[in-house]
Amino acid sequence: MTVEELLVFGKSCIHSDHAKLLLSDLLELNPLELLNHLHDRVDIDKCEKYKKEVTALKEGKPLQYVIGNVNFYGYQFMVDERVLIPRFETEQLVEEVCKYIENSPKKELKVLDIGCGSGVIGLTLKKKFPQIFVDLLDISKDALEVAKENANKLGLEVKFIESDLFSNVSEKYDIIVSNPPYIRENEEIEQIVKDNEPSIALYGGEDGLFYYKRIVKDIKSYLKEDFFIAFEIGYQQAEDIIKITNEYLDNVSITKKQDLSERDRMIFIESMNKK
Repeated sequence: MTVEELLVFGKSCIHSDHAKLLLSDLLELNPLELLNHLHDRVDIDKCEKYKKEVTALKEGKPLQYVIGNVNFYGYQFMVDERVLIPRFETEQLVEEVCKYIENSPKKELKVLDIGCGSGVIGLTLKKKFPQIFVDLLDISKDALEVAKENANKLGLEVKFIESDLFSNVSEKYDIIVSNPPYIRENEEIEQIVKDNEPSIALYGGEDGLFYYKRIVKDIKSYLKEDFFIAFEIGYQQAEDIIKITNEYLDNVSITKKQDLSERDRMIFIESMNKK
């Protein structure tokens, strides 16, 4: 089959933009370049793979899982059904942590990414700031395997910790960042998310606050004196998380930030014990 014939097939089954994205990814071309290759013949193995990918997308599999990667903060990360698909809001979280690192007088900061999933947060920070030390933590062996593969692809040396939150952690950190599961058990979510993404990375108990409570309750033992905590949160959870924080941490500055839709999406907790 030719490129043009494959595109016609793809567009008959799925959105034309998705058909072009799948084929350009398969042929390692920019989508705009496909127009210059319409009459090129595609080998049979790639034709079959394209048809399978189109069918998978038609049947409700997320595009990122079909392609097998996602662009996050300008870097390519492998993703599949073992990990959550990174969202744009998490890029905003990373941006705020980057600002903190850039303004810190300490250069060799130690960072812990709790519930790392594919590793996008911790690995992006390490890529941008090679001098820092990054530990990636997850309870899921499967997620850590994906994170390890991404670290290898990006040529990064980080430490991996298989742990139920702090159970296997023994060090103290300058920065702890986390995008924990925060969806309420009875909360309505998109069917494509519910059917495909790992539930362990989505649901945070009856009120969605289960992991925030556990993290904040024990976090003090794993923080250096001058510390910074960054949480991604559900848009209705800011005040509850601030209340939890004030219950367990003293002498801190707490800031909430909104996403581009002007919804509360991030909480930052900074020590006031400045040296």
